[in-house]
Amino acid sequence: MSSHHIVREKQEPALYIHRLGDFNEEDLGQLLEWSPTLLVHAAEYEKVLSLGLKVDVVLNPGPGEVIQESTKVVNTMHDDIAGVLNYLVDEKYPAVHIIDQNSDLKVLDYYFDLINIVVFTPSAKSYPVKSGFNVWKPAGTTFSIPLTAYFETSNLLQNEAGEFIVVKDGFIDFTFSTAYLFITEKL
Repeated sequence: MSSHHIVREKQEPALYIHRLGDFNEEDLGQLLEWSPTLLVHAAEYEKVLSLGLKVDVVLNPGPGEVIQESTKVVNTMHDDIAGVLNYLVDEKYPAVHIIDQNSDLKVLDYYFDLINIVVFTPSAKSYPVKSGFNVWKPAGTTFSIPLTAYFETSNLLQNEAGEFIVVKDGFIDFTFSTAYLFITEKL
């Protein structure tokens, strides 16, 4: 007997490629595994097409830029990540994975209550969590957590470099009094 999975539209996080750079193709393949809506900044459109990917939405193409017929064109008021986040919120997407060259989550804080955001860079993934967040991780997983607020955690030890390392396979949890804590996990 075979197993069939039905993926409903918007069930998986949308994937927005803002700046692809040298992002690992295997990691990209994993993000595309369940066929999310693929949105691409116009500056990355040709590069993404050259990888053989079907682009669903291209954002802010220039005049005269040739876009495939099956690709939706969206012009936003902003040419930054805020433009695509406004579009995704308006379209009622519950979550988005963003590929960029940096992961400055503080500039995205307005959107955290509107859509779940994970930012991937070539070396890490960053995301905001609320107090009470817990997740299972294998021993040795490394996190960077900016010390902007006091927090309590279990199953993590801070090393000399200021990184937090998972002590043993199992759950880690976070308790703090601020609205969000930003976590960066090495890929």
